Amino acid sequence: MIIDQYLAKRRYWEFALVMLVVLVSFSSNLGTELIERGRLGVDFDSREPFVLEATSHIAMALSIPLLLWFDKLWPVRAENWVRSGLIHIACSVVFSLAHVSMMYWARVVTFGMSADGGRYRWDNWLGEFGYEYLKDFRTYFLILALVYLYRFVIRRLQGEAGFLTEAKDEVAVGGISDRFLVKKLGREFLVRIDEIDWIESCGNYVNLHVGRRVYPLRETMTRIDERLLPLGFQRVHRSAIVNLDRVAEIVAFDSGDGQAKLHTDVVVPVSRRFRQELRERLS
Repeated sequence: MIIDQYLAKRRYWEFALVMLVVLVSFSSNLGTELIERGRLGVDFDSREPFVLEATSHIAMALSIPLLLWFDKLWPVRAENWVRSGLIHIACSVVFSLAHVSMMYWARVVTFGMSADGGRYRWDNWLGEFGYEYLKDFRTYFLILALVYLYRFVIRRLQGEAGFLTEAKDEVAVGGISDRFLVKKLGREFLVRIDEIDWIESCGNYVNLHVGRRVYPLRETMTRIDERLLPLGFQRVHRSAIVNLDRVAEIVAFDSGDGQAKLHTDVVVPVSRRFRQELRERLS
């Protein structure tokens, strides 16, 4: 499967990959637990380790979107890695609380519904949470590292954009060249700025949407907005900038927010803060 085909249904494949990792981890932990109990030579209900591992892994899978949301709010940046690390340590506590709470109550309900009337309860909740948090702390930063590694690989495969250094015979437009240089798998090619449909914030990067292709650029939304404003681009949301020539329709909501429909049928959110300015520039 070529990278463009993968990226076209990227969210589905990412969901499938997460589920596969969770399933492999569940199977591995369950097998280890069964072997360990077998070595001890004690009688036990084989359903018990299954329930314990299933509730833990399902709760973990449901907690992963929370981790991704934290990373979206506070992406790890090399220039302030100490601050980022401290923030994510605090986030790991919230992440663990969510995971442990879902896991605990799922076990309470599951064991309470068992035929033998079994009961699941933590007498020392704080101590038990401390034990679980030590595991969740490691899991949190392992997942975060895998997320950043995954994004790095994807950027290398899809190509990473950079501002083209202007040649002496080029005329500066708004202080920059009218093209981006894209490096992809050892090759270099140019993308004209006016070919960009819209720009999306993505952590330490912004994604340049050019037709069905997406090129990451290491830049902030504020700086890219300042650079491209004179070139026919308009910020419409804290995480989105559109090419005015690509806007086909603006839809307003009662809340004051709205959305911009592009000629490519892509829908981009428009916040009330930028909606009037967008209308004025389009008119």
